[in-house]
Amino acid sequence: MKLRVHGERRRYFYEAIGGNFRLDALQAGVLRVKLPYLELWQEKRREVAARYETLFEQSGLIERKMVSLPQAVYKNRGLKNYHTYHQFVIRARKRNELQAFLQEKGVETFIFYPRPLHRQKCFAYLGYKEGDFPEAERAAREVLALPIYPELTPEQQVYIVDCIKEFFSQG
Repeated sequence: MKLRVHGERRRYFYEAIGGNFRLDALQAGVLRVKLPYLELWQEKRREVAARYETLFEQSGLIERKMVSLPQAVYKNRGLKNYHTYHQFVIRARKRNELQAFLQEKGVETFIFYPRPLHRQKCFAYLGYKEGDFPEAERAAREVLALPIYPELTPEQQVYIVDCIKEFFSQG
């Protein structure tokens, strides 16, 4: 099982180098039905992301450097599909405490990749140690994925950003 789920035994902690080999005939059939909707869903995700950007800018959290938002580096280059926003990952001070606070408020978040690649067991043979890639290590401590999906309502997003603002206003 480990080799077919990227070499992980526990989620996002890799013991061996593996792959993602999970598409079977049934999943391929479902994908064939869903594929025509992909562009619409991605456009809606970009709309949700743009709304998050506006709400965070209005909140003052970015200016106060409490959070930073994902950068869509191709956004202003004339491309229609500049980002898929499969995830909307912010970087936040006191990330773990913020995640616990949001959970208490009913907001589900997720920490993808809590350990940088050079610190994964499967890459131990490369000899890297803590401190060799400080930006990757800092990112692993700060990143927090917020809910993002095409059906996320403006009211739900206001609630999420308001909760984050409340957390940081507590001191």
